Amino acid sequence: MQARMTNPAQVLPGAMKAILDLIEAAKQGGVPGSTLELVHLRASQINGCAPCVFGGIASARKNGVDEDQLSTVAVWREAPFFSDAERAALALAEASTRLADRPDAVPDAVWDEAARHYDEKELASIVLMVAVTNLFNRLNATTRQVAGGTW
Repeated sequence: MQARMTNPAQVLPGAMKAILDLIEAAKQGGVPGSTLELVHLRASQINGCAPCVFGGIASARKNGVDEDQLSTVAVWREAPFFSDAERAALALAEASTRLADRPDAVPDAVWDEAARHYDEKELASIVLMVAVTNLFNRLNATTRQVAGGTW
């Protein structure tokens, strides 16, 4: 396998730094790193981004996500390994990744459940992590970046 081109975020000066700065900002919201990693991994699975899934698994392990969660994040609704707060974050990540799947992209029920577990700063962290993940997924999928490749 070979990428179509170098990752666009590496081609344009300042782009990668700006994206990485957004990720660092998202980590400042008070949400556990393990939850942010689960959100990143689930959005990347939905978008079929092999490099983000590959890298996301390694990063998730470093941030305390256990093997049961890693093995079942794609089917989190049917798995007993996630807290109610993690479930709310995953539901929000899925809805905000699949915006075109329904007329009300992020239903009030999904948002309200997330808001029951997270304050405004934490919600901002989750939403920003999902947005940056979707950006990376689109860059990687469009240019066919290879899992395990260099950034």
